[in-house]
Amino acid sequence: MNSICLKAVRPAKLIVLATIAAAAFGFVGTMLGDEPVFDGGKSTWHDGFVRYDFVMDDQTLAVTAFTRPEKEGFAVGAPAKGQRRCIVVVPNKPAAGNPWSWQGCYWDHQPQAEVELLRRGFYIAFITPDPGRQYPGKQWYFWYAYLTEKQGLSKKPAFVGMSKGGVNEYTWAAANPDKVSCIYADNPGIYPEDIPKIGELIKHDVPLLNVCGTEDFLLEKHTKVIENIYHQGGGRISIMIKEGTGHHPHSLIDPKPIADFIEQHVQASTTPRPEIVDDTFTKSYYYSTENSYVYLPKEDTYATCRGPQFTPCYDRYDKAGKSSFGVTGMAVLVPKTEAAGKPWVFRADFVGPDALVDQALLARGFYIVTGPVPYDVGPVPAQWDATYNYLTDHGFSRKPVMEGSGAAAGEACAWAMENPDKVSCIYGENPIMHSNLSKKPLLDSLDILARAGVPLISVCGSLDPGFDDNTRVIEKRYKELGGQITVIIKEGEGHYPLAPKDPQPVVDFIVKNASNK
Repeated sequence: MNSICLKAVRPAKLIVLATIAAAAFGFVGTMLGDEPVFDGGKSTWHDGFVRYDFVMDDQTLAVTAFTRPEKEGFAVGAPAKGQRRCIVVVPNKPAAGNPWSWQGCYWDHQPQAEVELLRRGFYIAFITPDPGRQYPGKQWYFWYAYLTEKQGLSKKPAFVGMSKGGVNEYTWAAANPDKVSCIYADNPGIYPEDIPKIGELIKHDVPLLNVCGTEDFLLEKHTKVIENIYHQGGGRISIMIKEGTGHHPHSLIDPKPIADFIEQHVQASTTPRPEIVDDTFTKSYYYSTENSYVYLPKEDTYATCRGPQFTPCYDRYDKAGKSSFGVTGMAVLVPKTEAAGKPWVFRADFVGPDALVDQALLARGFYIVTGPVPYDVGPVPAQWDATYNYLTDHGFSRKPVMEGSGAAAGEACAWAMENPDKVSCIYGENPIMHSNLSKKPLLDSLDILARAGVPLISVCGSLDPGFDDNTRVIEKRYKELGGQITVIIKEGEGHYPLAPKDPQPVVDFIVKNASNK
């Protein structure tokens, strides 16, 4: 019979418990590549998978085998006072690296995702949750250390949580972001005091999948709060909102999307950084928040889906701090596969989640770069020049596409007017010909671009306040100067949305005119 004991540990030392387990607990651990060997009370779980039960003493942390009562079936009963119930279910053929998923609430409730993970070689683990808000306690740290240090399971498991289980997983993960590979949360709650800690999950690159019902009040008060923070912080969060359902039922009848998410991120390999970014660049992610409406046959309903599990997701690198790029630095969005000649877009403003043209260009192999956008005096020519020189010195095309929306379109034109031989074409959305970058009157300086043969394309709403005074004036004067200009008018629309309804004509224009030299 297995028995593991631990002397009393002060709370201040809990955070390092898992890392010192081998010394503190006398763990030997399994050899690399060996399968864990459990000696708990043996029974079976769904689909005949082998289940092992244990009890843990709350004070001594001794873990001993336990034979579950027959009446429990696949579920788990309440532990005796001063004890915890612990469970491990073993796959028939463990996947490489011994991946696992665990939870601390509602064992055996809607377990279809976990059964599917077992089929894919995952171990499944459980520990009785802590009472109230005294969480996470030393018992959870010990259980994690037992599974990883003694049994050789992966150091970064997935975490599954439903409802109150979502509270538990977000609390544990926020306190231990280096011990979680990803989170699947189903109609989850989260403690208010844990919301400010979400940034730690973003910092440690923990992807999230939240599955919710449209009628569950937790959707607005919890999931969407987490989603907003995660997306703004550059983290990866995917959402599935089941049409017409409330807090129950949890999970999906067909758990494939959930299992795919977990398997993908537990076994994810680290993508090497592009040569242009060193360790001083901070990595995050860029993706669209556009919704898709997906039919779920077994539920016979639809789900609103969004996030990187359902749309292309690109690596983003930010260079900030004191440098030649200014305090705000620059941001680089990296395509999955770069096009020949490293074509790029030099933006005068930040890329939003609705930037349809930029998303299409990323898919075509373009880099998207936001130049320094200082917070006080506006764009600084020297910082923009430094950005251009840095990228071209690293093999980027010497003639980027200039882009901006609103007043930022004016800044893009201003830099182009100062550097007409370094621009392939200019794309503006609802442009306003104003600039802090240059003292030139932009509408009176279009001849510089025309002489250099720089093509222009503009997308503008017919009701935009700047339509007549900017877009129409640019179009008229540029044609009179012999320049090439294309104007796409969105009838009946104002300043927003910025992007065209159909980005293809703009993308075709840019691809045709972009330089790969």
